[in-house]
Amino acid sequence: MPVHLTLGDITAFESDAIVNAANSHLVPGGGVSGAIHRAGGPTIAEEGAAWVAEHGLVPPGGAAITTAGNLPAHYVVHAVGPMWHGGTEGEAEQLASAYRLAIELADSKGLRTIAFPSISTGIFGYPVGLAAPVALRAVKNALATTRITSDATFVLFDQATYDAYAEALGGLESSGSPTSD
Repeated sequence: MPVHLTLGDITAFESDAIVNAANSHLVPGGGVSGAIHRAGGPTIAEEGAAWVAEHGLVPPGGAAITTAGNLPAHYVVHAVGPMWHGGTEGEAEQLASAYRLAIELADSKGLRTIAFPSISTGIFGYPVGLAAPVALRAVKNALATTRITSDATFVLFDQATYDAYAEALGGLESSGSPTSD
């Protein structure tokens, strides 16, 4: 159950599913969300709107899945991370839940590979150095319970984010399977 890190553009990454750092409405936003919607085309937003119309808003810590439009991936898992409020309002638990539910959705669709951005560390303000160990631990633990999904890659957009994840991964390597590319 490998966990990998790579520096790059998640919209160009080939995986069964990529994860969108989404908002509760599943509408195009800034950062990763805007890039995914631009690269994937209108199908993603249309399916997101239909999902919200049927199920309601996706709460922080929740996730939903759509097809991937024009992206190389087959699906987009829209994971809603928490807004950062200083770490006193359950942010770590909500962040871990978003990653865990993304993997559960991928596994329920029979997808082997999934790629993640750094959820909540952009406009939601979660400090990358605090988010990285939560994300890596959640993904590692979730992969240990899957039937099909067995490979996760964090596709990180900039060197500072990559470095924070690499440092956090170093702290987890003694406990098991995560590896860095």
